[in-house]
Formats: sequence, structure tokens, C-alpha cells
Amino acid sequence: MEDDAVRAASSPRSDGGDVVAVTEQTREISPEEVCVLIPTLEEAATIGDVIEGFYAEGYTNVVVIDGDSADDTREIARDHGAEVLVQSGSGKGQAVREALEYVTVPYVLMLDGDGTYDPADADKMIEPLARGYDHVIGNRFADMDDDAMRALNGFGNRMINRAFGFIHGANYEDILSGYRAFTVDSFRQLSLDSDGFTIETELAVECVKHGIDTTVIPVSYRARPDESETNLHPVKDGGTILLALYSLAKTNNPLFYFGSLGVGGIVSGAFIAMYVLWEWVQYNQSHEVIAVVSAAAIILGVQLLMFGVLSDMLVTLHREQRRRLERIARDERDK
Repeated sequence: MEDDAVRAASSPRSDGGDVVAVTEQTREISPEEVCVLIPTLEEAATIGDVIEGFYAEGYTNVVVIDGDSADDTREIARDHGAEVLVQSGSGKGQAVREALEYVTVPYVLMLDGDGTYDPADADKMIEPLARGYDHVIGNRFADMDDDAMRALNGFGNRMINRAFGFIHGANYEDILSGYRAFTVDSFRQLSLDSDGFTIETELAVECVKHGIDTTVIPVSYRARPDESETNLHPVKDGGTILLALYSLAKTNNPLFYFGSLGVGGIVSGAFIAMYVLWEWVQYNQSHEVIAVVSAAAIILGVQLLMFGVLSDMLVTLHREQRRRLERIARDERDK
């Protein structure tokens, strides 16, 4: 499947790969044009230092959207000068979507409030937006403290990144990173439904689906302070993320989604058919009902496979039409 979210590059990445380059020309983005968005839940131990860190870097437009924390997160954030919102629903995804309704500047720098991300990386995250990118992902694995991520979490993250690349055809290196920079206009193009921690996964998939110019920037990732507790559950949330990756392929890579279901139906039907044949050859016993189930599974699998091929053709045509319309719109703006 063609990767239409990342365009080919010329300048080297830190890992020796290539970084896409939209343009070498840049426009200056001032800190006043950037909203630092921090979704929080029980982050009283760290939120004050996070806000002060961005103030030190010149970013004073800080918005904290809180999931009704039972600790002093909101009070501490207000005391440090941040604008504080209390989300009407629950979950990180819902908080981000709701907070974007209040953003009046063109750029957003989003991160968690647990003190694991470095405000000193803010300029580095914003700079690609000045070169024409619409979405920037901070790669935590580029500079991670030894104790910043447990072995199980690290294994799960890498497995999820590989699954994303295989299913959705793009290499974003760290799709679960909470450090993001993006334009408000590009965010509003995305169809986001996630309420919980799958918001980063959905953002990555939607960037591929809508052809959002996306790049990856190395950032530092520190260990969570001892007094701060994580809200993540590795096994449960990891399974939810993998399920989200698969279900989101329905509209982004239908050939994989329906094709995998179709192949599953064909293989299972074939195994059942082999069992029926074995019973008939060895013991002269017929299993008419099981044979009908086997045939039905194979037929359904073939139909799903064909549906996946047709759906993939429609998605490809839709993307080509969208690119033409976007080109026409850009040409009209440039006149």
C-alpha cells in the first residue's frame, strides 16, 4: 500500500534514515502562535515544573485540560499561570478534541503532564511546521533514559510500531509518543473518535489516511518522577491499541482488513474440509452439516477477499481525487 503521508527526503535522520523535506524555505513561528496543550489526570506532582519549563523556553500560552483530577493538579496549574479547562467527558482522546475547540492560534504543541518530556525540545518540535509540515511526532527512542520505560512497555511499543508499519504502510518510529506538534487546520481534517489512550494511534492512522505531511523528530524522554504514578496499564492498553490498529485499517487499508478476514475464513474452511475428507476416507463416515459449514466458510472468505480488493481500489481512487482537489486549491491560493 502506498504511503501518501510521508514524502521522500534528502536530509539525514539521527538513525541514518531519511527525513522527508517539504521545503527548505521556512517562516518564523513565534511562541505566541503556539498553544502548549497538556491533558492531565492526577499530575499534581509534576504539572508545575512542566509549565515553568515551557515558560523558560518562551512559550507562555499554556492550556491544561484536566480529567477532573482528585488531587491539586488544576490548582497548581492555575497558580503557575496556565489556562485550565475541565473536560466534560473522560479519557485523553476526548480531552484533546474538546480542548482544540478553544484554541485560537494556528499551532499546537501537545504533551503529557507527567514530566517525562523535555520543554527544551519545543523549538525542535515546532521547526518542521515552519517548513510546511502539518504534523510532527517526537521519537522517544532517540534519547531515552535507561529507566524511562519498563522492558515490557518497550517491547510492546516496538511491536505496535511494527504492526502499524505493516498494516498502514508508514514508518513513524514512535506512534505512541505523547509529544506532538501540529497545525490546527490539519487536526480539523482528521476524523477522530477515540476517547482514551488510543488517541495517538488514531492520530497516526488518520495522518496516513488523509495524506497529512508528517515527520518524526528525535526528543529526549525521561523517567517519570517517583511521586508520580502512571495511568497506563501495559497489557490492557496494549491490547486495546493493537485492536484499534486493526479496526482502523477498515477505512485506511481495506485490502488488509477484509483480506485478513477472508484468508481466515478460507483457511478455517479448508481445515474443516480436510477433517471431513479424512473422516470419510479413514472411517467411511460422512459429516454433511460440517461439510456445509466448511463450504460456507470458504465462500464467505473468498467474498471478503474480493470485497477487500474492490474497497482498496475505491480508497486509492478517492485519494487520487483528493490530491487533485488539493492541488487545484493550492494553485488557486497561489494566484
